[in-house]
Amino acid sequence: MPLVWSLLLHGGIVAVLALGMIISPSPIKPIEVQLSGLEPPTDDLEETEEIVEAVAVDQSQVTQQVEAIRERERQQRVAEENRIKELERRAAEAERRREQEQQRQRELAQQQERERQKLAEERRQAEAEKDRIERERKEAEAAAQAAAERRKREEQAAKEAEERRKREEAERQKREQEAREKAERERQLQERLAREAEQRRTARRQQMQSEIQRYTGLITQTIQRNWIVDDSMRGKNCELTIRLASSGFVISVDTGSGDARVCQSARNAVLKAGTLPVSQDPEVFKEMSTIRLTVAPSL
Repeated sequence: MPLVWSLLLHGGIVAVLALGMIISPSPIKPIEVQLSGLEPPTDDLEETEEIVEAVAVDQSQVTQQVEAIRERERQQRVAEENRIKELERRAAEAERRREQEQQRQRELAQQQERERQKLAEERRQAEAEKDRIERERKEAEAAAQAAAERRKREEQAAKEAEERRKREEAERQKREQEAREKAERERQLQERLAREAEQRRTARRQQMQSEIQRYTGLITQTIQRNWIVDDSMRGKNCELTIRLASSGFVISVDTGSGDARVCQSARNAVLKAGTLPVSQDPEVFKEMSTIRLTVAPSL
């Protein structure tokens, strides 16, 4: 405790002296310091008296102490300034870091926003691509279905056309076959009819020829019955051309080659008969309406 009190007392004296020197640079005079209120213990009275006596110090020592105090104050100021500068530097560094952090946060937020927008754009593009693919798929399916339906219609149309062509071809062949058969039947019919007609014509010609021969014989017999002959006419003949009416009436008698006397007598025989036998068949009569025959007296 004596040491503590000594230090406190010594410090107080030095502080007073330093303050006095700062206020007034005049030489320091020895002063007496009365300490009131400080009652050191009775046992330390002698030590306290020694401290009080030490107040009167040498001026050089005071100056040194003041300089020391000033140096300490300067160092304290420098230290304080350095501390303040360090605090300011730290504050500036903290502010810089804070601003950097804010900038980083802003950049991070911007980056995150860009990423969000990028992701949103990618999702939008992916969705658009998905929609496009789905649309193209549906369009492709619709086109494929339309193509399939069109192909089916075309195949059906081709099938129907082929069936129609086959039917038409079959009908054409049938018509041609029927036409050929009809033509063949017609040809055969015509041939048969032609044969029959020819047969009829032949039969008719034969019939007419037979009829003509018969009536030619009858006419010849009629002429012979009405012909006046004699032996001088033996072996002689005459060609007559007789024109007859449909009733057999003799229209005219012309003589041709032959003995004149025979021809004249034969002509007279025809005229004498007046009517000769004729066929009631118009065609036979047409052939015999003008008849040429060669007659010879029957002797």
